[in-house]
Amino acid sequence: MLITEYRIVLPISVEEYQVGQLYAVAEASKSETGGGEGVEVLVNEPYEKDGEKGQYTHKIYHLQSKVPGFIRVLAPKGSLEIHEEAWNAYPYCRTILKSEFMKDKFMIKVETWHKPDMGDQDNVHGLDESTWKNTNIVDIDIADRKCINPKDYKPDHDPAIFKSEKTGRGPLGPDWKKELAKNPNCPHMCAYKLATAEFKWFGLQGRVENFIQMMEKRLFTQFHRQLFCWIDKWIDLSMDDIRRMEDETKKELDEMRKNDEIKGMADDDN
Repeated sequence: MLITEYRIVLPISVEEYQVGQLYAVAEASKSETGGGEGVEVLVNEPYEKDGEKGQYTHKIYHLQSKVPGFIRVLAPKGSLEIHEEAWNAYPYCRTILKSEFMKDKFMIKVETWHKPDMGDQDNVHGLDESTWKNTNIVDIDIADRKCINPKDYKPDHDPAIFKSEKTGRGPLGPDWKKELAKNPNCPHMCAYKLATAEFKWFGLQGRVENFIQMMEKRLFTQFHRQLFCWIDKWIDLSMDDIRRMEDETKKELDEMRKNDEIKGMADDDN
C-alpha cells in the first residue's frame, strides 16, 4: 500500500471550487469518451448516511488502452473496467475505485478536504501517527509547466498565460503563491487529496502502486490547470445549472458509447 497526500493551492474560494470542480469533471468525462472507451455514469443522486449528506455517483471507466502494457497482457479482455463510487459531502469528498476482476487485490481511494488556506496544514485527514509518518507529501503548482509532461501541455490550459476576463485572475507568475498569501482578501484554497493505492499482485505490487501514484499526480495537475483556465465558463453557474449539465452529460456519454458499440459491430461484420 502506498499513500500520498497531494496539496493543490488555487486562486479560487472553497465556495467557488464546488461548482468549478463539478463543471470540470463533466467536461473531462466527455473528452475521455470515444472509441468504445470512456466514462459510463450509472448513478448520480443525493445521499444521506450516518449524518453525512451529499451527492453519490457510481461510474464505470472503460480503460483498455489507458493502462500499462504489462497489465493489458496479464488481464483478460473485458476485465479492464474500473468502478468508481464517490461520496461528495463537500467540502469533504471520498472516492473509491475498484475492479470486479481483481476483487480485493486492487483499490484506489482518494479522500479530499477543501480548506480556505495555502496548503500549510498537516494531517488534515486525521491519520494515526504511524500512517502519517509514512505518507508522502507532494505539492502541485498548477502554474509550473515543469510539473506536467510536455505531451500534456496545451496553451489553452496554461495558468501561467491565462487571464480571466470575468474575474481578472491570472496569469499566475512564478511567485503567485507568495503574492496570494500576502493578500488575504484574494480568494484562495487548498485541495488536500489523500490518495491510497493498493495492488496485491506478486512481483508487480510496488511497480504498479508507484505507477498509480504517478498517474494520480498527472491527473490532479492536468485537471486543476483546466479547472482554473475554464473559470469564465463556470464562475456564473449555480448548483442547479451544474445538476442540469450533469444530466445532459450523462445522456451525451451514453449516446457516444452506444454509437461506438454500433460502429464496432459493423466493423466486425465487415
